[in-house]
Amino acid sequence: MLLGKKIIVVLPAYNAGKTIAQTIAEIPFDLVDEYVVVDDASTDNTIEVASSLHVKNLIRHDRNKGYGGNQKTCYNTALDLGGDIVIMLHPDYQYTPKLIPSMAYMIASGLYPVVIASRILGKGALKGGMPLYKYISNRFLTWVQNLLINQKLSEYHSGYRAFSREVLEKVNYQANSDDFVFDNQMLAQIFYSGFEIAEITCPTKYFEEASSINLKRSVKYGLGVLKTSLGYFLQKKGVISLPMYTSK
Repeated sequence: MLLGKKIIVVLPAYNAGKTIAQTIAEIPFDLVDEYVVVDDASTDNTIEVASSLHVKNLIRHDRNKGYGGNQKTCYNTALDLGGDIVIMLHPDYQYTPKLIPSMAYMIASGLYPVVIASRILGKGALKGGMPLYKYISNRFLTWVQNLLINQKLSEYHSGYRAFSREVLEKVNYQANSDDFVFDNQMLAQIFYSGFEIAEITCPTKYFEEASSINLKRSVKYGLGVLKTSLGYFLQKKGVISLPMYTSK
């Protein structure tokens, strides 16, 4: 625990057999109380590797529910386990677990209810191997989103996030997509609910085993991001009423 808060790390896994052991090995268990692995019907040996590590909270989907669907299971499970601070860490080792203490402390101390590990703060994104087209897309989408949502995040697309229990209990993430745009929808919900989001610099690591969506999926994601931001803008203006912005 940290300042009396129970910390749970959730790992939404899909074909992470080559990297999940290394990721879990670096989780600071002197601070983290429990961790949850949700295998989204991987086609590799992810479930076997996780089982060999004697993961206490190991869940396997019978069918692939998608990245967003995986996170829904992760957060539901973390709340059921009594988590006060829930940190999502990808098991592909693209994000370092060494940031967990810093992210957790910002929430446990009451400074912020949400923390994002940003790959864009600083100058390490391209140096760390982020493809140029992804970097340019990230910057463009973030610029548009900041305009429509009226915020100043360095990026909306990092998959390394920490949430307070209050946030997860309030935002209606069950109404979100089961695809990759889930992450973006959740940030829009958080801002709509009046919560602030902090950012912390995160080293960027791209390598063969790290998960990454292809160009076609990237385009679909980008369009979903623009739709989410425009929907937020129109919701705030009272032009439309979207189910995702209703409380649980």
